[in-house]
Amino acid sequence: MAHHHGPAAIFAASARGVVTGIPPTVAVLGSPVMRVLNRREVLAALAASAAAAHRGFGHAAAAETKPLRGVCMILNTPFTPAGEVDWDDLVNEVRFVDRHGCQGVVWPQGSSGVTTLTTAERRHGMTLLATTCRSLKVACILGVQGADTAEMLDYARLAESLAPDAMIAMPPTSATSLDDYRAYFRALAGATTRPVIQQTSGGARGLPLATEVIFEMAREFPHLGYVKEESEPVVERMRQELAQRAIMKGIFGASFASGWLFEMRLGLDGVITGESMYADLFGKLWALHQQGRHEQVRDGYSRYLLMRNLNEQIPGVDLYVLRKRGIFKSMLTRRGQSGGRRVAEPQFPSDVVAEIEFRLAAVTAF
Repeated sequence: MAHHHGPAAIFAASARGVVTGIPPTVAVLGSPVMRVLNRREVLAALAASAAAAHRGFGHAAAAETKPLRGVCMILNTPFTPAGEVDWDDLVNEVRFVDRHGCQGVVWPQGSSGVTTLTTAERRHGMTLLATTCRSLKVACILGVQGADTAEMLDYARLAESLAPDAMIAMPPTSATSLDDYRAYFRALAGATTRPVIQQTSGGARGLPLATEVIFEMAREFPHLGYVKEESEPVVERMRQELAQRAIMKGIFGASFASGWLFEMRLGLDGVITGESMYADLFGKLWALHQQGRHEQVRDGYSRYLLMRNLNEQIPGVDLYVLRKRGIFKSMLTRRGQSGGRRVAEPQFPSDVVAEIEFRLAAVTAF
């Protein structure tokens, strides 16, 4: 398969050109002939370019065409019967999200089962994702979290070499204080100039990422002015972040979009969540929100909550929908297994299947 090439071929395919100077003659297309720019115009163009670089979107040219806003789907991770990651299905998932109007894909994070993945799987998947997204509309956001700073930096250096549109990181699980979080995110800030999304959950038990640390990082490193907010009290923290718009470039909801309707109306920049099986619905809801069609957003969002409610009551419904919609070939998962490459599929009695189909019909009708 094409995506199983060796690292050298993959990295060669992922190379991205960077403009490092001015050609001897600079011209622009005009009518009816090309016009040579004078020295003043060239300097003005350079100033505009420098200003763009300081907006927090890194030095990658493609980042300007893939803004960090809207629906960014955390990808679920598919598996084969042998317990290996199904890379073909992962690519299919990326393309499904892209095709249905979402703005970004994220991998690997909590909804990806990141803690069940090996280092080799994470590295290969990051490379595959970056390569796949290059020809698509969706922004590529690579998860680089580690248990400690050293592990995080290993992933961050790989991500930087792959030139994604952004990175995202949970705090380190080994931390014992907010100062440990500060040191971790400062180290990440030094590893890249691309946008970095600070995730507020997933760190040390009982130690959420404090808003004061988020703001401190954003002031010190403007490219860290992005947050995936899902720590209690969620709405209060979101209001604090919205009040810091001077330094916060992107504020995203999460938590399986359980509060997304209100968050859109509050003025958040989007949602980062692991609901790729509903990418078409989410893409449409964001478009309707942008158009100010709030009653239709409410209607569509309520249909999504029917599915979310059922998945909370009967775990594995999301995997059923991924297979039902042809995104994955199976419902195999490492969730709830004893480690290694052990996988299993949820088993649903006929009445549960009927309930899933009954509710899913409301989503597809929308």
